[in-house]
Amino acid sequence: MSDSRSVNKNESMIRDLTQGNVLRQLLVFAAPLFVSNVLQSIYNIVDMIVIGKVIGGSGMSAVSTGGNILSLLMFLAMGFSSAGQILIAKFVGLHNPTKIKKAIGSMFTLLLSMAVIMSVVCYLLRVRILGWVNTPPEAYQYTMDYTVICIAGLIFIYGYNIVSAILRGMGDSKRPFYFVAIATVVNIVLDIVMVGYLNMAAMGAALATVIGQAVSFFFSIVYLYRKKETFGFDFKLRSFIPDREMSKAIFALGIPMSLQSAAIHISLTVVAAWVNTFGVISSAIAGVYSKLGAVMGTMSNSTTTAAASMVGQNLGAKKYKRVPKILLCAICISAIMSTVCALLLFFFPERIFLMFTDDMAVVTAASIIVIPSIINFFGCATRTFAFGIINGSGNAKLNLAIALFDGMISRIGLAYLLGFALGWGPFGFWMGDALAGYVPLLIGGIYFLSGKWKK
Repeated sequence: MSDSRSVNKNESMIRDLTQGNVLRQLLVFAAPLFVSNVLQSIYNIVDMIVIGKVIGGSGMSAVSTGGNILSLLMFLAMGFSSAGQILIAKFVGLHNPTKIKKAIGSMFTLLLSMAVIMSVVCYLLRVRILGWVNTPPEAYQYTMDYTVICIAGLIFIYGYNIVSAILRGMGDSKRPFYFVAIATVVNIVLDIVMVGYLNMAAMGAALATVIGQAVSFFFSIVYLYRKKETFGFDFKLRSFIPDREMSKAIFALGIPMSLQSAAIHISLTVVAAWVNTFGVISSAIAGVYSKLGAVMGTMSNSTTTAAASMVGQNLGAKKYKRVPKILLCAICISAIMSTVCALLLFFFPERIFLMFTDDMAVVTAASIIVIPSIINFFGCATRTFAFGIINGSGNAKLNLAIALFDGMISRIGLAYLLGFALGWGPFGFWMGDALAGYVPLLIGGIYFLSGKWKK
């Protein structure tokens, strides 16, 4: 009875995704995620746009290389926060506020501790890291400045991911949108001021990113604290002591999901390192390819995240018949977004590339990434179905399988085969990366047809 009273009390904070029209619920839940992910895409590319306009190719190379390193360092935040979100969604479906509280406290302590450790280790290895990714000499100092500052701000990036996971697991997609909007506005304003007016170059771009994340994290924590009564987490020190059973569950799901994220980012970093050996222009183009992929990835991730949360709640409530409808609606929405982006890039490539830089050497050569980018766009759409069912059901083994096959074997293998073995150079690297993006669909499709997700 206590659980029932708690759930009724929590109605303002927790949203039931197990009833009502599936398409409408998915759209309502995914819409704020979509807008927030678009903002996050703008947030991620604004550094490159400002740097590209002010400094040119060497600055773009620095942001591209430093951005790849930062993305790689976020693998724990992405994996463990997604694991926490899935667990919270499942406990919401089970109407178990006690476990929701334990999941929140454990996730906060585990992830923030990881952020501090990652920052210290990566700062000590900063010179070697830039060497491992073949940083072009012309962009070396810019890249070092950008990377060091982003490393120092990891705790804010991890913190924001924790809060967003908590809210989305409870079915709230609006507040994470507000917090991303805050970060985006702060980042854009500071980019213009620090890079455009104060001539702080890559250091200014990195500071804008970190400060934007810090402000966003501050507002999100204040919001959670003020709403603590509505979801049962009191923010007392004892509540942050990791629960053994819950920590085990978070690690069981978070490690494979982190490995999946890490494997993909490792492969992207390896491919970027190969591209960097072809010079600063190729490195700058790699940054544009990466950002275009990030735009599509974050846009389709809105439906993926919404689908996974809906699948998690419905599996917890044993409403299995709603799951196929959720996945079908999700992949259709992502396919429409991919088609729009693909058409824009195909018919207006130069206008899109000019958004990043006025360096015509980079703009002209960037036409090489049009076809790989379009293939990558539709790969993002197919991953919506795969990760909707795999993440929503919390299948740790399949996440590990995708980490190995998609992140490492197929992505690096295809890039090496097309780029080096067939002699296609950077074009082959990007084609290999794009084609590998369809591996999750194969694995997720087999898993769905097997029906094992019902268990």
